[in-house]
Amino acid sequence: MDEEVIPILHVKDAAVAVAWYDRLGFTQQWEHRFEPGLPAFVEVARGRVRLFLSEHKGDARPDTLVYLRVRDVDAVADEFGIQVKDAPWAREIELRDPDGNRLRVGTPTE
Repeated sequence: MDEEVIPILHVKDAAVAVAWYDRLGFTQQWEHRFEPGLPAFVEVARGRVRLFLSEHKGDARPDTLVYLRVRDVDAVADEFGIQVKDAPWAREIELRDPDGNRLRVGTPTE
C-alpha cells in the first residue's frame, strides 16, 4: 500500500457535494453511514487523488483550502466558466464547492 494524505472536507449534503466534485472529474468510491438517516462519510477520487467528504460535525472546519494539481487546468476552468490566471509556478484557478471549501487548481508551468 502506498502512503498518502487524504484531506477531509466538511459538507452539509454529501449527495450535492458528490455531484459538484463530479464536475471536477471525481467519482464516488463509497459512502458510509452508521445507520440510515445519520451523517454520511464519502470518498471521492480522481485517479490517485482522493478526498473524504464528511457530513459529521467536527471532522473538518469550513473554508479549508486544498491545492489540486492537474494536467489541464484550462479544461477545468472551461467546465466552471472561469478564466485561468498565470502565476510564476503554475496556471491556476480557484473554486469554492457548495459548502465554501476552497480548491486551488493548477497546472505547473515547468
